[in-house]
Amino acid sequence: MADEVLFLFNHDAPHQVAHIAGIARALYESRTGLTVTCATATPAIRDRVAAILGAEAGRGVTWLDIGLPGWLETALALPNKVAPVRRLMRLRHHAGRINAARVVVSAERTCLSIRDEVAHRAGRGARFAYVPHGSGDRMVSFHPDKGGFDRILVSGAKTARELVARGVAAPEKIRVVGYPKFDTIDLSRRERLFENDNPVFVYNPHFDPLLSSWYDHGPALLDWFLTREGQAFNIIFAPHIMLFKKKLHVSLEYRTARLRPDLAPRWDEAANILIDTGSTRLVDMTYTLSADGYIGDVSSQIYEFLVHPRPLLFLDVFSDDPRSREGRYPAWDAGEVARDAAGLTALIPGAQARQEALRPVQEAIFADTVSYESGHPATQRAAEALVELAGAA
Repeated sequence: MADEVLFLFNHDAPHQVAHIAGIARALYESRTGLTVTCATATPAIRDRVAAILGAEAGRGVTWLDIGLPGWLETALALPNKVAPVRRLMRLRHHAGRINAARVVVSAERTCLSIRDEVAHRAGRGARFAYVPHGSGDRMVSFHPDKGGFDRILVSGAKTARELVARGVAAPEKIRVVGYPKFDTIDLSRRERLFENDNPVFVYNPHFDPLLSSWYDHGPALLDWFLTREGQAFNIIFAPHIMLFKKKLHVSLEYRTARLRPDLAPRWDEAANILIDTGSTRLVDMTYTLSADGYIGDVSSQIYEFLVHPRPLLFLDVFSDDPRSREGRYPAWDAGEVARDAAGLTALIPGAQARQEALRPVQEAIFADTVSYESGHPATQRAAEALVELAGAA
């Protein structure tokens, strides 16, 4: 469709939805004459997109189901536990329909695998726009394949600068638009999640088997909150939503695999431990807005926490690993870093007292990562960039 902007929600979990659904709503509300299509992989993803769109936009956009036939879903169930074969197969199964759009918007680079390259080189094919769902700190944020997008809509100057410096994309392909997810969230919201008034920390480990702190140090960290000293604090265990989707995690990037440690029943019985491994609260900022301090490793949710500067504590489990290409994680400069659970828990009691010294660094790193323009929301800025791309000669 020559006038269609198709938003691609091709994932089994909802963590990418808010990064582009708000842009779809803003584009629909701009009344440009472009058809806005939301292509969703599962009913649960569609429900999450619809919640962000709201009633009017939900009725006004076009919905496209990019699910697979039941027999194929079943056949791919086992291999999908190791690699994202369902995502890739959905793209192939619906490649013709996706390529018929004027612009395709995605939060991941896999969509480029089905682009009609012949038509694209001739200037007749769909134009592909990328909205990162991360913070631009890990090496994967600068994968060379991302240079294949016709437009990259980034949250701040940091990512734009690094994409150019690393030779991934030319400056003319990049637009700084801010962080669209923030436009879909009430950033003043704070929920009371425990019956006591003790300080609340959120522990947000990643799923990658090389980079995540959960595999070697997470269980010991949670056990500390069962001790006499630890019971003076509350902990929300809110991992990356993909961590508990699988038992075996395979990192294609680092060619390694590990079995994920399970949850211990003793944690469920503790009044100061809240465990959530799969609800929408993991992706709607409930926990990052409601906690007093953050514990993590490499998750981009650190920037969703820093919308209000507070203490940051990190577990570094990979910087000395010869397999890692990451080096020191940039956000670590805004907090304190330990190498194991014992070292980290020693930092917890005095974290708030040390916060003021770190606050200027937190504010600076956040401003470099997330652009803000008063009266010009990120979703609107992104929609304007898509209108520009749709009209490009």
